[in-house]
Amino acid sequence: MRLLRVGDPGAEIPAVLDDAGGVFDLRPVTGEINGDFLAGGGVARVRDALAGLPELDVTGMRIGAPVARPGALVCIGLNYSDHAAETSAEPPAEPVVFMKNANTVIGPNDTVLVPRGSVKTDYEVELAVVLGATARYLESPQDAAAVIAGYAISNDVSEREFQLERGGQWTKGKSCETFNPLGPWLVTADEVGDPQALGLKLSVNGELRQDGNTKNMLFGVHHVIWYLSQFMVLEPGDVVNTGTPAGVALGVNDFEYLRSGDTIDVSIDRLGVQRQQVGQA
Repeated sequence: MRLLRVGDPGAEIPAVLDDAGGVFDLRPVTGEINGDFLAGGGVARVRDALAGLPELDVTGMRIGAPVARPGALVCIGLNYSDHAAETSAEPPAEPVVFMKNANTVIGPNDTVLVPRGSVKTDYEVELAVVLGATARYLESPQDAAAVIAGYAISNDVSEREFQLERGGQWTKGKSCETFNPLGPWLVTADEVGDPQALGLKLSVNGELRQDGNTKNMLFGVHHVIWYLSQFMVLEPGDVVNTGTPAGVALGVNDFEYLRSGDTIDVSIDRLGVQRQQVGQA
């Protein structure tokens, strides 16, 4: 099942996309796709009601993030061996964890803004995990599947000078406005299947920059969710970005950083596509 939210920022309509590409209005079932909806059996209610939902004409409508603003946006760094190598970093012995301001989440096709004073704004295609139940001290990685509602595409936009050259932690290089396009859909875990068998791609101005696969994660999705639950409580509706493959502008290549006027295309198998125009804050 593919859940989405359409409409202007702050006034998105919850919807569901069927196998034939039809979009159906979820307002008879729920007013919002959020943690309460996911924790309260919302996905099952949508399945039961799908045949009777009214069709929604979304022609010309903006697509919002598929889940309303998460309570927490947790990120994993250096989780692909090729990305660690291109940034001259040792592969970590444990997941590298950092937080990103939840208000960075925008729609999948919204404008990404280069921050004022930035010269090193970068891109990162990532598999995002959306929590459907509370994860607290999970006993093992095998228990993680039960708390995952589904998956989405995330672009973990980053300002590398702010992140690495200005002192302190990574947060200020990760939390600038518009720095986390999410969506277009929240695809339920049963439809995605194995999260460690998904191809990820990102292009800038038509040039393929990143071409990876989640099978190359150092720490798989279920391990990451179990690991995080030992240090923090993850709640329904929270989002976890699970790391990026090689090909970022920070890496050992000739790729340029993002500038106003650029176009970013992002895709992950079975999760859809994003396209962002880059502007200037």
